[in-house]
Amino acid sequence: MYVHGLWFGGAESVLLRRRLSRALEAETRVFSYPSVGAGITENAAALGRYLQKISADRVHLVAHSMGGLLVLELFERGFAAWREREGSPALPPGRIVLTGSPVRGCRSAVRLARLPLGLALLGRTARDVLVMPRERRWSCERDLGVIAGDLGVGLGRLLGRMDAPSDGTVLVEETDLPGATAQLRLPVSHTGLVFSAQVARQVAAFLRDGRFERR
Repeated sequence: MYVHGLWFGGAESVLLRRRLSRALEAETRVFSYPSVGAGITENAAALGRYLQKISADRVHLVAHSMGGLLVLELFERGFAAWREREGSPALPPGRIVLTGSPVRGCRSAVRLARLPLGLALLGRTARDVLVMPRERRWSCERDLGVIAGDLGVGLGRLLGRMDAPSDGTVLVEETDLPGATAQLRLPVSHTGLVFSAQVARQVAAFLRDGRFERR
C-alpha cells in the first residue's frame, strides 16, 4: 500500500509500485487522501478504514514524505483507539517503509507557513504535523524502515538556505525516527525518492527481509 505526500494523489507512484510488484510478486494499491482539505486525525482514520477492507495475509505500507506522518499517526496514536471504537479486527502482519518523511517537523514547511497564503497552501494535515511537530519514537511491533535522501535539489531551497544535508526539501535529520528498525541514506532528491530504482530495490528488500541491502 502506497501513501502519498502533500499535494500529490498517488499517480506519481506508478513506477515505484510496478517495481515493487515485480520484486515481491505482490499486488500494490494507493491510498489517496485530501492532504490539504482534511486534518491528520481525519485522514488517519480514513486510512484505517481503507486498510480494514483489504483481504490479504500480509499488508505492507510504503509512504512518501507527509504520507509517512499519516502512517505514524494511525499506528502510534489513533489505530488502537479507532479499532476499539469501531470494533474492528487487527490488521494482517506487514512492514512499513517511510521515504523522505519529516517525522521531526519540516523547516521548509515552517518557512512556507510564514509567507502570505502559506498556511492555506500547506493545508490542515501539514499544519498539524509539519509546522507543529512533536517528539516521536517508534514503539509498535511492526518493522519500520526509514529512507532519507541527501541530494539537495528541490523546492525547499527556494524557501531559504538549507545548512545541513537534505533531499532539497526535507533535512536528513528531520527523517530520524528513534526506535526504527533500520535507517538508510541515499543520494536521491525528495521527489526522486518516488522514482529511483535504487530506492525501489531497497524498499523491496526491507519489505521482504526486514532489512536494507548492504551498499
